[in-house]
Amino acid sequence: MPYTSRVVERGSSHSFIAKARPPTVTMPRIKVNYTQIKSFLNLVLIPHMGFFICLFSSHPLSDLNISFSFCQVDNNVTRHLDGTLKRDDWDILILHYLGLDHIRHISGPHSSLIGPKLMEMDDIIKKIHSSLISKESEGTLPNLLVLCGDHGMSETGSHGGSSEPEINTPLVLISPTFRRKCELHRQQVDLTPTLALGLGLPISKNSVGHLIPAVFEEFREQLRLLQINGHQLSRLLQDSNPTFHKEDGYEQFRVAEKSHGSWMKLYLDGNRSEVLSNMGKKVLRQYLEALKAMSSALSKHLGKYDMYSMIMGMIFILQLSVICKTIIVLYLRLVNCIFFALNEFFFQINAVLFNFLESNNPEKNLRHFHKNISIFFIQLDALLLIGTMGHTLSLRSSSFIEEEHQTWYFLLNTLCLAIFQDVCRKYFREQSTEKGPSFSPALELGMSLGSEKWLALATPLLTLTCCHLLRSLNQTGVQWAHLPDFGHRLNSGDHKAFLSLLVAVSLVLIFLLIQHHCSLVSKIALALGLLRVYSYRAAVGNVLFPWQHRSRSISKGTVEAQFVYVFVLGILFTGLKDLLRLQVMSSAVESRRLKSRGLWEVYSGMVLLVALLFRAHNLPTLACCLLIQTIMAQFIWKKLHYDAAQTTIMHYWFGQAFFYFQGNSNNIGTVDISVGFVGLESYVEAPAVFLTTLSTYAGPLLWACHLLCFLSSQRDSYCFALLRSIPAVFYVVLVTLLRYHLFIWSVFSPKLLYEAMHTLITTAVCLFFTFMDQERSARP
Repeated sequence: MPYTSRVVERGSSHSFIAKARPPTVTMPRIKVNYTQIKSFLNLVLIPHMGFFICLFSSHPLSDLNISFSFCQVDNNVTRHLDGTLKRDDWDILILHYLGLDHIRHISGPHSSLIGPKLMEMDDIIKKIHSSLISKESEGTLPNLLVLCGDHGMSETGSHGGSSEPEINTPLVLISPTFRRKCELHRQQVDLTPTLALGLGLPISKNSVGHLIPAVFEEFREQLRLLQINGHQLSRLLQDSNPTFHKEDGYEQFRVAEKSHGSWMKLYLDGNRSEVLSNMGKKVLRQYLEALKAMSSALSKHLGKYDMYSMIMGMIFILQLSVICKTIIVLYLRLVNCIFFALNEFFFQINAVLFNFLESNNPEKNLRHFHKNISIFFIQLDALLLIGTMGHTLSLRSSSFIEEEHQTWYFLLNTLCLAIFQDVCRKYFREQSTEKGPSFSPALELGMSLGSEKWLALATPLLTLTCCHLLRSLNQTGVQWAHLPDFGHRLNSGDHKAFLSLLVAVSLVLIFLLIQHHCSLVSKIALALGLLRVYSYRAAVGNVLFPWQHRSRSISKGTVEAQFVYVFVLGILFTGLKDLLRLQVMSSAVESRRLKSRGLWEVYSGMVLLVALLFRAHNLPTLACCLLIQTIMAQFIWKKLHYDAAQTTIMHYWFGQAFFYFQGNSNNIGTVDISVGFVGLESYVEAPAVFLTTLSTYAGPLLWACHLLCFLSSQRDSYCFALLRSIPAVFYVVLVTLLRYHLFIWSVFSPKLLYEAMHTLITTAVCLFFTFMDQERSARP
C-alpha cells in the first residue's frame, strides 16, 4: 500500500497495533467498536448473519457469497463513494470492506489475489484522503481519517481465536493536525472513547477502553479528556463491582484528580516554570496508570451472570445423566476392569519369574513370552474407560484444551498397541484352544486363514501409520498452529499436479471402500457423484484435469456441486426407502438385510456429501477414515469378538481423533465457513448452517454413523450417548465455576460451544438409532 505508507512515514499520522479481544470474529468486533456491548452469543449467531454486516446503508448487496465475492461486495461500497465525498451533508462516513477477508479465508494469507486487493484498498484511501485535503484547503475544519481492522488472520487464513496473528489489528489515524509520529501498542476498545471525545460526544456507558492521548496534542486538553474518561470508567466500575473502592485503579484515579486540581491552580495562576511541566507529566502518568488499571478490572468483572438460571441448568443436565441407568452399569464395569487388570498384572509378573527359573528351554521360554506379553499393556477395557474418564477430568486446564488433540493422538496410539497385543494373544496363544466354528473374514474375502492372521496383525500397525501421517497433514492447536504443515505445501501452486493425483486416488479409494454394501443404483450414483466432486475442485482451481491448462480462470463450480447434491439426495432416498420397507416386512432375514443395506446407503450418502465439502488436501483424511473403519471391522472387531461397549468406545476415540485430523481445534478460528456456500449462488441461511456444521464435525459424525451400521444387529450400544454427555455436563459446571477466569472467553467458552454442538449432533444420531431399535424390537 504505497500511498498509505508514504502518509504514515510523513508524520501526519499515528499508527498503532491494536489488540482485539476474542472472539476475533467480525460481528462481535464491530459491535464492540461501535457500541461497546459485548456478547459471546454473537459468535453463535454468526452463521445466521453470514459474516456480513451492512451498517448504515439502505442499499442491498447483490452477492453475499464468501467464496467468490472478492470484488463485488467491495464494489457495492465503492460505487457510492465519489458522490458521497462531493456532498457536505455528512459528519462521519463508515466504509466496511470485506474482500480481503474473503480472499484469505479461501486462499490463505499468501494468496496471489491479496496484492491486487491491497492496491485497490490503497487507491480508495488515496481517493478519500485527497478529497479531505481538498476540502480543508477551502477553509473547512481539519478531518480525521481512521484506517482499522476488526480482526487479524492466522497463517491458515482463519480467525476467531486468541493467537497473536488473530488479535493484532492495524489502527492508523491520519489528520493534518498531527505534528509528530506515534507508534504504540493499544487495545482495540480504546478507539471508541478516543473518537467520542474527539467528536465532543459522551463516551458509551459500557466502554472499557481508555483514551489515546497522542491524538490530542494540546497538553491541557489531554488532561481534561483523561479526567472525563476516568469518571466514565469509575462510574462503570461502581455499577459492576460492589468492592470498587478496593480497586487500585479507582484509588489511583482519585489521587490523579487531586494532582490535576493542583496543576490547574498553578496553570491558571500563570506559572510556566519547570515545576508545572514536571507536575503535569506526573498527572498524565497517574491518569494513564489509573485508566489502565480500571479498564483491566472492568474487563474481568463486567460480565453479569444469571446465577439462578445457570444453577438450574446445571441441575437439569445432571439429573438427565444421573437417572440414566447406564452410569451404574459403566461404573460397575470400570471397577471390575480395574480389579481384573491389577489381578492379571501381578499374576503375569509371577508367571514370568516362575517360567524364567523353571526351564532353560528356549522354545518353552518363547511360548511363555508370547503368553505373558500382556504385562506391558493394561487390560483393554481399563484402557478404554480410564482413558476416557481421565481425559474428561483433565478438561479443567486451559492449556489442555488448547492442545487437546495431543491427548487423543496419544490415546489412539496406545489403543492401536493394545489391539496389536490382543491380536497376538488371539493368534499365538488362544488359537489352539478355540473350539467350534467362528466368524472368518478371510473365508468371506476368499483368503486363507494364514492370510487372515497376517492381515489382522497388520491392521493395528497400518492404523497407527495412517494416524501418524494424518497428524502432519493439518497443524492444529495453539502453540504450533502457525507452523507450515503438509496441507500448506499441497495447496501451493508448485504442487498442484501432485495434489490432483492425491485427490483422484483418494476418491477412487473412497468408492472402493463403501460401494460393496450398496445397491446397484447407489453404486452408480456414488461413482458419478465422486467424479463430480473432482470436477468441482477442478472448477474452483484446487486441482487439474490432465488436459486442463494451469492458467484456466476459476469459476464458482456451482453447477458441479449441485449435481453432487442431486446424487447425495438420490442415495439417501434409496437408503431411507429400504428402511421404510421394514415396516411391512414379515421375514426376519429379509428385514435384517434391508436394514443393513438401508443404513449403509444412508452412510454412503453422507460420505459423498462430506467428500464435496472437504478441502482438496483433506480428502486423504476421509479416505483413511474409511480404510481404518473397513479393516478394523473385518479383522478386529468381528474376529476378536469385542462387545458393543468396547466397540462403541473405540469408535468414540477414533471420532475424536479424526475431528483434529481434519484441522479442527477448540479455537473458533479453525471453523471453515467457506463450505457454507458450496453450490450456492448466494447466502442461504439454513443450508449454510447445515453444511458448515456437517463439515466441522464430519469425523465424529462418520464414526458415529459407522457404529450405527456396525451394531445394526446388536442391541447394546448404551454407552455412546453417555460418553458424549459426560464432557458436556462437566463443562457446564466448569464454565460456571470459572466464569471470571482470565481465559473464559478465549478458551473455555469456545470449548463449551464445541461440546454443545457435538452433543447435539450425537443426540440426533442416537435418536435415529433408538428409533430403528424400537422398530425392530416391536416386531414379533
